[in-house]
Amino acid sequence: MAQTQPGTGFQQRHIDPDRVAPLVGALDSQDANPGVRRLRAWAEEALAVRLGERLLDVGSGTGSQTRMLAVALGPEGVAIGVEPNPTLRAVAEERSPGSRVRFVHGEAAALPVPDASMDLVWCERVLQHLADPDLAVAEMARVLRPGGRVALLDTDWGTTVLHPGDPAVVQALTGAALQGANPYSGRRLVGQLSAAGFVVDDRGSQALLQDHRTVAWPLIRMLGESAVRTGALTEQQRDTLYADLAEAGERGALHMSVTMFGVVAHRPG
Repeated sequence: MAQTQPGTGFQQRHIDPDRVAPLVGALDSQDANPGVRRLRAWAEEALAVRLGERLLDVGSGTGSQTRMLAVALGPEGVAIGVEPNPTLRAVAEERSPGSRVRFVHGEAAALPVPDASMDLVWCERVLQHLADPDLAVAEMARVLRPGGRVALLDTDWGTTVLHPGDPAVVQALTGAALQGANPYSGRRLVGQLSAAGFVVDDRGSQALLQDHRTVAWPLIRMLGESAVRTGALTEQQRDTLYADLAEAGERGALHMSVTMFGVVAHRPG
């Protein structure tokens, strides 16, 4: 489960250059996650990309999914990745030699393309970081032509499952993941699309599973420190849970997961 904790990302003012290298590593790890790959495959099939269409990837990151979708568009299609982080855009461009994909600066709440100019919008793990995700979904409706399709994929941090450990302590630690801008994003996707005037065509989900032999220490420690800082846990409770998780990992008995949801919809003609 290679997920970063929800925050207020995908806005230029929140970009920390010192975190870019770890972020690229996390994004690469997410690309390789079997659950992410399965949900993407489902969404790609439901989206039914056609030759010659115009695609906007909102929050394109390192450009991996933008490039993948561009292949289905064929030589006459157009694929544009929108990314506010200039370093991530540079990584995407460096990884796209000879590709016709373009990467441009922009934010989800103000997409840099004209009204009704796109056939397809892809947006993955972006809305969880936004304080006003409804505005971003409205922007997607603006840029899509009548009949255009959108795929939204996002995490729901309220579905985090961690075992073993004292249930109350586990709940306090995983509850730290709910402090971000939009931590319940996954469960809100259908309602947001409907409110923006879209017709929902299909829904899907995947549990993103952490290796049962390895504790995801960067994420666990981030959550643990947050829980101690806010007073939700004592240091002793945190350390006891850490020991329980480490021992479970050694036995191959660890469970850690979070569920990612996807919705594919279209703008009525």
